[in-house]
Amino acid sequence: MNDARRAPDGDPPAAARPSPWPQDTGSQRAAVALMAMPRAAVAAAGLVALALLIALALMLWPLRPGVLALQFAATPRAFGAVVHAWGPEGLALYRAHLPWDFALLGAYAVFGWLLARHTALLRPLGARWQTLAAAALPLAALFDATENLLHGWLTAAPRFGLGWLYALSASVAAAKWLCLLGFAGLVCAALLRRDPR
Repeated sequence: MNDARRAPDGDPPAAARPSPWPQDTGSQRAAVALMAMPRAAVAAAGLVALALLIALALMLWPLRPGVLALQFAATPRAFGAVVHAWGPEGLALYRAHLPWDFALLGAYAVFGWLLARHTALLRPLGARWQTLAAAALPLAALFDATENLLHGWLTAAPRFGLGWLYALSASVAAAKWLCLLGFAGLVCAALLRRDPR
């Protein structure tokens, strides 16, 4: 019976021959969709972060001196001088932006992680630098959240007897900016190393 199932000239049965047609197209479509999902997530997180950044920049634009002056005010005297220059309305405006800033830092943390881990943009740098880049924006967001919590408390009432907290606030702000600039530098380095072909 087995010989009867074989094709002439000893060829294998038809069922054992490789098909010239693509197999399992449903799985292939699913794989393509899964590959596209991280890119869509990166774009969505990036757009949300950009929209929040622009909105908050416009919201805080009237403050003079700018918010960077408060971020790097490392002593009670420097911090108080900025708050005094803003006046009650400016201080209220600054405090009103803090909840939205938490949304911004969450968005840019997700964007940085996805960009480094789920796209090929930073691959030219190698695995070690890619891992560092993936951690940079989430770490910046952690420093940013700490800064926001401290600023929320320090602007609620004068705390001039706790000078070390003002120094801590300026330190975490500096650490945040170092992480942000480091991430930007890694992205630029990866772009310069990309194969132009």
